[in-house]
Amino acid sequence: MAGASLLTLLDDIATILDDVAVMTKVAAKKTAGVLGDDLALNAEQVNGVRAERELPVVWAVAVGSLKNKIILVPAALAISAFIPWAVIPLLMVGGLYLCFEGVEKLAHKFFPHAEEENHEALITAISDENVDLVSLEKDKIKGAIRTDFVLSAEIIVIALGTVADKSLSTQFIVLAGIGVIMTIGVYGLVAGIVKLDDIGFYLQKKTNGALKTVGAMLVATAPKLMKLLTVVGTAAMFLVGGGILTHGIPQLHHGIEHLAAESGNVMAAVIPSAMNLLVGVLAGAIALAAVALGSKLFGKK
Repeated sequence: MAGASLLTLLDDIATILDDVAVMTKVAAKKTAGVLGDDLALNAEQVNGVRAERELPVVWAVAVGSLKNKIILVPAALAISAFIPWAVIPLLMVGGLYLCFEGVEKLAHKFFPHAEEENHEALITAISDENVDLVSLEKDKIKGAIRTDFVLSAEIIVIALGTVADKSLSTQFIVLAGIGVIMTIGVYGLVAGIVKLDDIGFYLQKKTNGALKTVGAMLVATAPKLMKLLTVVGTAAMFLVGGGILTHGIPQLHHGIEHLAAESGNVMAAVIPSAMNLLVGVLAGAIALAAVALGSKLFGKK
């Protein structure tokens, strides 16, 4: 009897592990789209950091991302179990925050004004070897972790949707697994991207002609890739944030789907993203205007 019970237990454990593996694979596929946006955003967030501080900054943000997921996984399970109606509103708040950050970046780029003094002060500080660069990086790291929190929340919620009908233990294991896999994947790639130029310089020192050529290509490509990721990262804020907002408003979401369905195969793929981008920009502009107005009315004199 004892042997039979043990075999039954082992069979149950094997079944659970098999379910977890299958559901984790499904969840990973569903969150792959967000992974691309997450990669672009986080690579853009560490742009502009001094070369010797790039990996420490990526590591700091990765640790912050893991902490985000330690908070988000149990929170998502609790909200889903006790107040499932709150999931969409909370995601929409996060989406609006992403849109706000995107418009704020554009505002600082096209209307720098007061930001110019801060930028000049930062350049002066970076050129001073006696300045503690870690303290200067704290704001950048905090901003990246805040952005990661919203994207991580979306990943966790999408993954939760794939295991909503499973046991609590399976849900927890799948969400925790997705959180770890996504964090390692995103920040491993970000670390590789920001060090492309260093890899290129290293290869250029080799005697092999092919390696030297590859090294030269990497050195030439790295700055262009980082500039591209800056643009893609900002656009991703609007696409992800706008997408969350449109999905949270059923009438708008169904209207976009209907418009896409009536527009042919090519436009059916373009219209949803274009509308998400438009909604993201408009929502971010409204949020930025509201924050600016609030600062004038209630800010310090």
